Amino acid sequence: MKILLEPFKTKYNTAPFSKIKNEDFLPAITKLIESTKSEIEQITTNPEAPTFENTIEALEFTGQQLDRVTSIFFNLNAAETNAEIQKIAQEVSPMLSEFSNDITLNEALFKRVKSIYDQKHNLDLTSEQLMLLNKSYKSFSRNGANLKEEKKEILRGIDKDLSKLSLSFGENVLAETNAFELHITNEADLSGLPEGAKEAAKQLAEDKGKDGWLITLDYPSYIPFMTYADNRALRKQLAIAFGQRGFQNNEFDNQNIVLNIVKKRYKRAQLLGYNTHAHFVLEERMAKTPETVSSFLNELLEKAKPAALAEYKTLEDFAKECDDIDRLEKWDSSYYAEKLKQKLFDLDDEKLKPYFQLENVTQGAFSIAKKLYGLHFEEIDSIDKYHPEVTTYKVTNETGDLVSIFYTDFFPRPGKRNGAWMTSYKSQYIKNGENSRPHVSIVCNFTKPTKSKPSLLTFNEVTTLFHEFGHALHGMLANTTYPSLSGTSVFWDFVELPSQVMENWCYEKEALELFATHYQTSEVIPMELVSKIKDSATFNEGMQTLRQISFGLLDMSWHGQDSTTINNVKTHESEAFKNTKLYPDVTENCMSTAFSHIFQGGYSSGYYSYKWAEVLDADAFEYFKEAGIFNLEVATKFKNNVLSQGGTVDPMVLYKRFRGQEPKPDALLKRAGLIK
Repeated sequence: MKILLEPFKTKYNTAPFSKIKNEDFLPAITKLIESTKSEIEQITTNPEAPTFENTIEALEFTGQQLDRVTSIFFNLNAAETNAEIQKIAQEVSPMLSEFSNDITLNEALFKRVKSIYDQKHNLDLTSEQLMLLNKSYKSFSRNGANLKEEKKEILRGIDKDLSKLSLSFGENVLAETNAFELHITNEADLSGLPEGAKEAAKQLAEDKGKDGWLITLDYPSYIPFMTYADNRALRKQLAIAFGQRGFQNNEFDNQNIVLNIVKKRYKRAQLLGYNTHAHFVLEERMAKTPETVSSFLNELLEKAKPAALAEYKTLEDFAKECDDIDRLEKWDSSYYAEKLKQKLFDLDDEKLKPYFQLENVTQGAFSIAKKLYGLHFEEIDSIDKYHPEVTTYKVTNETGDLVSIFYTDFFPRPGKRNGAWMTSYKSQYIKNGENSRPHVSIVCNFTKPTKSKPSLLTFNEVTTLFHEFGHALHGMLANTTYPSLSGTSVFWDFVELPSQVMENWCYEKEALELFATHYQTSEVIPMELVSKIKDSATFNEGMQTLRQISFGLLDMSWHGQDSTTINNVKTHESEAFKNTKLYPDVTENCMSTAFSHIFQGGYSSGYYSYKWAEVLDADAFEYFKEAGIFNLEVATKFKNNVLSQGGTVDPMVLYKRFRGQEPKPDALLKRAGLIK
């Protein structure tokens, strides 16, 4: 435990994973909460008059070791968890929630913060200091500092409950994902499945001491089966299993948890004087109000729905023509879409995958970062990892200065949740003249290498890697004074800009030539395939857009109204999906009970931000294309005005400094093929 209680004496100040035992976390976090309370008491009992330095700045740098240790713990709970870690999380989360409330409901501390806030216009503060002051004041006022004592106690109870509910939600989804296996013993049932996917399924079975083949709900196993397997009955079985996670009226059921979360979020917002949870959240977003979000989503819906309906009809007709399918179901979608794409573009992932070996794609992302931002990535083995599959890099600039430590973790494991994400083990900040550099990680669930093949990525996995790498660059290139304004600490409808803009390089010939080489022959991807990738980029874009809009509308339906009257998750969800529905409903399935983004992650009232940021990224990349995708002047503008600035300046101001104008949605609609 001792190693967790003081700054790490490791190379580059990295996390000493190998020296930490699970049982160290609870006592260490308990002690660090107490020591952070002492730091805060020093601020509140300071006999000197409150100043920016002795109150706001001092508060910003309290609890740094606590932040380090909790970031390690919760990152492990997401990427390498087990029953012991989950049990500790259930104890630690309410403690941290209670401690957070102890800070924001501390009257003496708030009094000092408020006295500085009230005189902010008379103080000679930099724009970054002013942003920190505003953020500090709001962290109190938006979290109950102005409430009467009895209401503060109610708020504490709600926050403690919400922290536990969110954890339980995620644990249940992970348990249900791990619990399902489709065990196939008849090879005929694998008809249509590519050789690589079959080999991976055989290896999964072998790893578990079984004959035949295993298909799981992990994406690298689930998606190829849904896309290629000819056996419709097995596709249905798998799709229903995926769609009923958290919706089976068993010990891992999330229905009551969902209802509890939304009701408590609503009650919390009301307590703080907001109409709904969405009003509370969006006050600190570019969109500002639920009305703006609804208007944005419905405007997109109006543009996308005619295209989506036409695409759906085409897909339905194609399925009928191919296999005389009476009614297109959700488990038919990927299968027939892939066949239709092959027919229209003579392109399928199996032709592309040999050109996308994971190691080459990773190096390609590094090469692009070098061309754009002058970054160098050197693999190092001198720092600790939390799992043998993790790879570690030292990132430097043109003059050899340390920019960041970077971790990559690419393959599914039973202790890792599904999906892909970027995270941080240490923020960047400047203190006592030293620029302390960040430690950044990307975690994915890609196709594993097999005995005969390296990890070969689908094109969708390639764009996912670039997406998360875009987030990572936002973290790595941070150059701000204060940790709470650093890197990805920005409005959540702005945070997806660096990630989504990065995906654009995957479609460009100049970029693909850097890394898309055949894993056996080293042949560069033929330009004919590059053209097909670009031509197919808008394939079924109407349906894809409608799907994203439907998730945004579902999120807002949970959080943008009085949720206390909702008593049935499935009924409510069906109503929310009414205007975006294409496929027949599946009675056994429910999206909300496994919608981790909004019930476990931080995207509640924020799922719309993916589409919002697409407007920004399409407009931003148009600027790159006008000048050349590796144009140093444009890249430097993006680095200096977006990637390095974190949350120090209002995001629209940052965007206009980069682009010279506000973003225009036409770039997105054109790219999506929704307008000419």
